[in-house]
Formats: sequence, C-alpha cells, structure tokens
Amino acid sequence: MGTRQDTHRFELQNVTIRPSTAGPLEEEINRVIGAGSREHPLHLLDLDDLIRKHLIWLRSMPRVTPFYAVKCNDDPAILATLAALGTGFDCASEAEIRTILGLGVTPDRIIFAHPIKSVQALAFAKARGIRRMTFDNECELEKVAREYPEAELVLRIRHDSGRVLIALGKKFGCDARGDGRRLLARAKELGVSVVGVSFHVGCGSLDADCFYHAVASARSVFDYARDELDMRLWLLDVGGGFPGDNDKPIDEYAQAVCRGLKEFFPDDKDEVFVIGEPGRFYVGSAVTLLSTVQGKKVVRDEADNVQQMMYYINDGVFGTLFDWLSLREIKDLKRAVPLVRKEREHERTFPTTIWGPTCDSTDIVCEDVEYPEHHIGDYIVFENLGAYGMTFATNFNGFPKPTVQVYIKADMWNMLLSIASKDWKQKTLTFFEGILEKAH
Repeated sequence: MGTRQDTHRFELQNVTIRPSTAGPLEEEINRVIGAGSREHPLHLLDLDDLIRKHLIWLRSMPRVTPFYAVKCNDDPAILATLAALGTGFDCASEAEIRTILGLGVTPDRIIFAHPIKSVQALAFAKARGIRRMTFDNECELEKVAREYPEAELVLRIRHDSGRVLIALGKKFGCDARGDGRRLLARAKELGVSVVGVSFHVGCGSLDADCFYHAVASARSVFDYARDELDMRLWLLDVGGGFPGDNDKPIDEYAQAVCRGLKEFFPDDKDEVFVIGEPGRFYVGSAVTLLSTVQGKKVVRDEADNVQQMMYYINDGVFGTLFDWLSLREIKDLKRAVPLVRKEREHERTFPTTIWGPTCDSTDIVCEDVEYPEHHIGDYIVFENLGAYGMTFATNFNGFPKPTVQVYIKADMWNMLLSIASKDWKQKTLTFFEGILEKAH
C-alpha cells in the first residue's frame, strides 16, 4: 500500500473569491441574470456547499472515510478541493487515476472501484502502486492473479435498492452467499489477497434501509471468510447512492449505515477500515444551472385559451439536464423542474413543457408542469445539477456544454490553502472543527 506523503498543493484558476461575509450564492445568480441573457448555459459551482457537505459527512458517519466517486463530477475545482480536504477517491479508469495522481494524491487514497478492468489498466495501476481494486467474477479474479498478483482485492456483492434512479446490480456484483463464497475460495487457491467487501445499492437510492441490510449481507461474507477459509478481511466499502439534493438530507441514510456498523461491525470487536463512495451527496447541490429561453410556443384551444406553454432552452437532456422519464418513474421530479424565482412566485401559472435545444424529440426537460409565463431571453434556473450532469453531457447537434463559474468565500479559500499539504489522515472532524473555531 502506498504511504508516501501527499505532495498536493491547492491551485485553482478562474475562481471568484467572495467576501467571507457574503450572503448565499443567490446574490451571484441575481447578478448574472441582471447582466442580461447569454447565448450558452452557465453552471455556477459553489465550493462552500461542497465543503459544507464534507463536514456533514464527517459528523453523520464518523467511521466511514469518504472516497469520492470521480465519475460523478470531475470538475478540476471539485477534485482539487476534495484533495485538499483529505478525501479518498473512487476511480473507475486509468484516466481518472491519472487525474487524481496528478493532484499529488498518494496511491493509498485511491480505490480502483471498477469490477472489470482492462489488462492495460491493471498494468498502469500496478506501475503507480494502486493496489486496492474491486472484482465480482472468476474471470476477473484470474486476470488480476495473472497480471497483478500483489493487488488487494475487494469482493463486490450485489444488494439492490428497490427505488433507485440507476440500478447497478444487473451489471455488477455477485451473490454474497453463493458466488461470493466460491470466489473467496478460488482467490485462496490462486494465492490472491482479498481484503474486503464492497456493495453499491444503486445511484440515487430512495431507500435508506437498504444500506443496513447490505451491511448485514457483507457481515456474512466476513464471517464465512474467517470461519471457513481462515481469511481475515479488514475493509468494508458501503458504496454510494446517498442523496445530495438540497431538499434531501442524508440523516436517514447515515443512521441506517451507522446502525448496521454498530450491530454487525462493532468498534470494540472489529478492526475494520470502512469507506464509502459518495458522489451525488457531495456535489449534487453544489451546482446551479442558468439557462435561457431561446424559443417559445403557445398552444391554444379553439376558444383561444392557453393549453400549453412550450419553451426551448439552451440546455437539455443531451446536455446537463436529467432524463425526465427516468425521474418520473421513481417519482423524484423536483430536480427536473425549474426554480420559480421570488419575483414570479405570485404570477399565474400555465401547463408547461420545456424542451432542450437539440432536434431530437426525446430532449424533454420537463412536461406538463405548472410554471409562470416566461419570454424569449429570460433565464430559467435549475438547482441540484452537480451530479452526473456535466459528465453525461454531449455536444449533440453542436450545442456546447455549459461554462462553469466557480465561487468560494475567502475564509474557506484560505482554509484550503492552509491545509492542502497536511497528511490526509489528520483531517478528521476534530481537525476541521478546531480550524473553524479559531476562524470565528
């Protein structure tokens, strides 16, 4: 395991540093809107919100070390901030590992959390000292045994949430009591080190209790490895799936995880290193999208009554907005419905459909929602777009992805500068509370 000292230095460009006494980011939103309409969409990235989420995680799940899921949003400002805060990183490819190592992060802060890895990616990980990695099948196990026998493997078991935006179990994860046990035995035959168990309940889970039951399932694997194979597992990875929107607190999910850890992995009996792979939780609420109305269609009935307002904006589902149909299926539509700004809260509303800019008829941002009337050139604002929007975005039809403008308050900026080079293992909740207490 890599134990070299971090060489990270906190460096960012094109960041707006706001006064420490500045109000909420809404002030910046109002300023942008007041400056007039824009041709292309704009993301406002609030690093203060990202830092706030980190402190919430540390307070809510003190035993769970966060390994941020890079795939969720790989904006350089986000990654540099998290590197300075001392998180680990969940990487799924050689490119993501390169990016994180480029920040000066040490190999022990990285888990190669893709159950299927190319031979070339394994060679790269081996050359860079990235030892921890997941697997869920015999072919992968044999590949790793052949290409990187020194690796520290983490068995990924399947435990799906019943209500989830993106289910992952159909593609990844093995049955804990079936294939999981056979894979542990096969690893012992091959002389490969399995150090722990991971699971992922799915992206955007709406079921908190599934985390408790997943921890229980992981315990059964630990017990089998110890009792039947004389293998000591020491790492538990509780994956991701935690909510991150500003209207979805993590409390219920954190309580389920902590309850599971207390019951199945008690502190006084197990020396188990527990990590998680949060993505959406950290960045979901950190980004606000400012889009503009570039076209408008009013649909009327024969009596000239308005039946539907249609707006055509400069971002859509081929850009950074979410798939309306998927969100509707799990009854989680708030993320796809634009914010009603204060000055329009008392205006008459109309059934409204908002379309993205492309020529594709599936580019539906939201459909048949009540919304005040807007006009060409007006801004339409969407909250909670920090997770997956930018990494999923394309340039279909030649429409550009949003520009990103980064904001942070001066006190948080100065804190990041002061702690960036310190050992990541020192950056506990007590560490941060001490810094914040001195600042105030």
